[in-house]
Amino acid sequence: MRIDTEILGRANVDRPQDLAPGEFLSGGEAWVHYRNGLIDPDTFGVSGTDHAWGWAEISGNAVRDLAALCKQETLPWDEWGRMTAAYEDKTGPEYDQLIDAVADTCAKDDPPALMRLFGHQDLAVPRHMLG
Repeated sequence: MRIDTEILGRANVDRPQDLAPGEFLSGGEAWVHYRNGLIDPDTFGVSGTDHAWGWAEISGNAVRDLAALCKQETLPWDEWGRMTAAYEDKTGPEYDQLIDAVADTCAKDDPPALMRLFGHQDLAVPRHMLG
């Protein structure tokens, strides 16, 4: 079941409490679509902000998804690792490849692989952010 709590109670999709495939993309799914040229990354972002849009927002959501799958609760606006550098367009191909690995690993049912990847210094949630 896929739920986007931001659209509950609205009429923009038929079943907001159980979204059909394609009505909601996880961070990893959106990243794969972006890397394959299937979506315009500038249509992904946070309304009311100037910086939280585009490929960097997609990559940040992929990292937050990894954290959630590793049972680390974060807020949608939390940034750590190289997320801030991504928002400032200061990352390169090696970071894109790391997010490729995040998207691929999040799509599989392999908790040990998730935890191994989550141990990467650019992906693990810092202790000061953990509640």
